[in-house]
Amino acid sequence: MKKFLAILLFVFLLGFLAACGGEDNEESQNDSDSNEENTEESSEGSAEGGEWTPEQNIEMVAPAGAGGGWDTTARMAAKVLNEEGIIEESIGVVNKEGAGGAIGWSYIANQEGNPHSLFVSSSPILLVPLSGQSDHGHEDFTPIANVIADYGAFAVREDAEWENLSELFEQMKEDPSSVTVVGTSSPGSMDHIQFVRFAKAAGVDITKIKYVSAPDAGGITQVLNGSADVFSTGVGEVVEQARAGEIRVLAVTSEERLEGETLSEFPTAKEQGIDEKFINWRGFFGPAGMTEEQVAYYEQKFKELSESDAFAEIRTNYGWNEMFMGSEEYKNFLDEEKENLKGLLEELDLLNE
Repeated sequence: MKKFLAILLFVFLLGFLAACGGEDNEESQNDSDSNEENTEESSEGSAEGGEWTPEQNIEMVAPAGAGGGWDTTARMAAKVLNEEGIIEESIGVVNKEGAGGAIGWSYIANQEGNPHSLFVSSSPILLVPLSGQSDHGHEDFTPIANVIADYGAFAVREDAEWENLSELFEQMKEDPSSVTVVGTSSPGSMDHIQFVRFAKAAGVDITKIKYVSAPDAGGITQVLNGSADVFSTGVGEVVEQARAGEIRVLAVTSEERLEGETLSEFPTAKEQGIDEKFINWRGFFGPAGMTEEQVAYYEQKFKELSESDAFAEIRTNYGWNEMFMGSEEYKNFLDEEKENLKGLLEELDLLNE
């Protein structure tokens, strides 16, 4: 009897141990399966984390009033990006005008890390801070991409005494202050500096040039009413008046004649013996604190914009040339351009350091 009980107890223990071992193996297998699932989820999360897309509508700021170069570039870019399906989220253009762009830049500077607010800019984002008129420069933002090259123009009233830019500069070499130059931007900013660069190349004493600022598109009015002699501006701002026969364009700042009706009639300074050029590059920025993935997203979208047929047609209509630069190339370009402009502002005694 004792022997039988011992055998029965032994069998019971074997069964108990086998059951415990099975539970341990099942728990171990479950843990293994759980670890594999977590690894897969983590891998998927990493892949998804490398591709950022907008999560809401995008605000595109033009740091100037309606109708100017920044406003037109922002609106045409937003139109093509949406209509061509390059960006699905709605893009709204907002004007933040004042202080040569500084009001708009201050607005964006307060949105650090927000990838849904962009703005368009050009040379003034270098010139205005250099002359001490803004606390924010290109270093305070995230360069995304440059998209176009625009050009300047020097225009006079149709009945002015100068037939070309060379004749104007010949007079100014004798008496620089005898000619009043007007531009929309403030002294030391784009309209002033583009004229100064060509005058210097022609041998004019640029420290004695009489330049006045007429914001709110008043430059053309001053030329037409005789209170100013030369309008220094963007080429797009003079096409209609030239076509109407109200003004004469003495020169544009491109190296070669521009394409298009009326535009192709404007002579370059270079063909008049003045070896200088001025490119009004124009591109897009975001606030500081954007991630690499966010920059990469927008950089690719603006590249698609630049390469699209729809935007090529817009460039032709406005006399713009293609000038695409990605984020890193754009940043290096801005750093070099800033150094080039410093010397000119210093010579004019307009550099604020």
